[in-house]
Amino acid sequence: MGADNNKFSITLTLFSLLFLALYVSPTDQTLNEDDDVPKIKKADIKLARIEEQLAKARTEIRNAVVKKSFASSEKKGSYIPERAAVYNNPFAFFQSHNEMIKTFKIWTYKEGDVPLMHTGPMKSIYSIEGDFIEEMERKDNPLVANHPDEAHAFFIPISITNIVHYLLTPSERKGFFKKIQTIVEDYIGVIAEKYPYWNRSKGADHFFVSCHDWAPRVSFGNPKLFKNFIRVLCNANISEGFIPRRDVSMTEINAPHDNIPKTGSGQSPYKRSIFAFFAGGNHGVVRQKLFQHWGDNSDNDIQVYNYLPKDKNYPKLLSQSKYCLCPSGYEVASSRATEAIYTGCIPVIIKDHYVLPYSDVLDWSQFSVQVPVDKIPELKSILQGIPFSKYLEMQKRVLEVQRHFMVNMPAKHFDVLHMILHSVWLRRLNVQLTGFNFN
Repeated sequence: MGADNNKFSITLTLFSLLFLALYVSPTDQTLNEDDDVPKIKKADIKLARIEEQLAKARTEIRNAVVKKSFASSEKKGSYIPERAAVYNNPFAFFQSHNEMIKTFKIWTYKEGDVPLMHTGPMKSIYSIEGDFIEEMERKDNPLVANHPDEAHAFFIPISITNIVHYLLTPSERKGFFKKIQTIVEDYIGVIAEKYPYWNRSKGADHFFVSCHDWAPRVSFGNPKLFKNFIRVLCNANISEGFIPRRDVSMTEINAPHDNIPKTGSGQSPYKRSIFAFFAGGNHGVVRQKLFQHWGDNSDNDIQVYNYLPKDKNYPKLLSQSKYCLCPSGYEVASSRATEAIYTGCIPVIIKDHYVLPYSDVLDWSQFSVQVPVDKIPELKSILQGIPFSKYLEMQKRVLEVQRHFMVNMPAKHFDVLHMILHSVWLRRLNVQLTGFNFN
């Protein structure tokens, strides 16, 4: 397990360097004939215009990094880089976000019918999938392209959650993954035949968004077709094929019935009476290990419940806790970290092979604690080893990042929907279609 953790740390380090290269290097990833992407004629003025816009954005981001400043714009709030410890590079992020708002256009394909396409769940644990589809279907969304020729990226509005909800029957559960794969592949076949956009990039500027646990399996049946395709997933598990340089890890949010979760500061960090807290089902090997060592609640400092007694209030307990445990369940995806952030509780990430959401711009070490699964027996000593002064700093930073995990309908600058889009934007910036070099 230790070797796996070292490999994972190395992967994340390389991932950070990749995006640093994005911000400072004059030329980004280029798809060429070696990648099985057909050449695009230089006479294609429309595509040339798209690539030129992206090249200018790259230049502005690089300039912000070199000069250690970023261009401000109205209605985005005030940011002081010296205080922005929660970001890997605040200059790169703020400038990149501004360039995204100014430049990025996404075309949502119109093909397909509801409820499998163009809509998704708007409550419960998969709600972010429906929220994102809803936002991209909104006609007055300023990031929506008026015509596909203007688009920098293309959104495939398929809801994996709805496919499972409406089509899965107990009798076919074993073979249902194949059905999901077929539906998505058929959709790609339709748009590839009808439009030139998929074929010209082999899907490198196309993406879909899904929070369902089974969403990564969409590409298992035909890996060549999905080689370049951007998958935006809650279930971001490297050991199950998640590729950080191409795929996007997004937040799982357990939305209430009114769809908009609330945030707050919770109890003062000086008055939080619970040292560490978790409540949830005892399923998956990680939680089984957590319950094995801490589930009897014989230690009052580590409170671990297999679901809460009826007289206990879950949000209230989160708001009274210093540290909120966020172990994997059946899969690495979970809403626990988001719930912790919403209540001002420091997330304790207990997962292997997991790529944290938006870690291309957010420095999670500044506002969370990551505990390897094999260190669960040492959980209390690890957390008690954090000086109270450091705890106070981290708790303050949890409140600072709340805005990046907040749902707004319609989306607002720097909120969770824009964080998802920004991650897609970075990956699009990192791809330059063959035949054009404006740097």
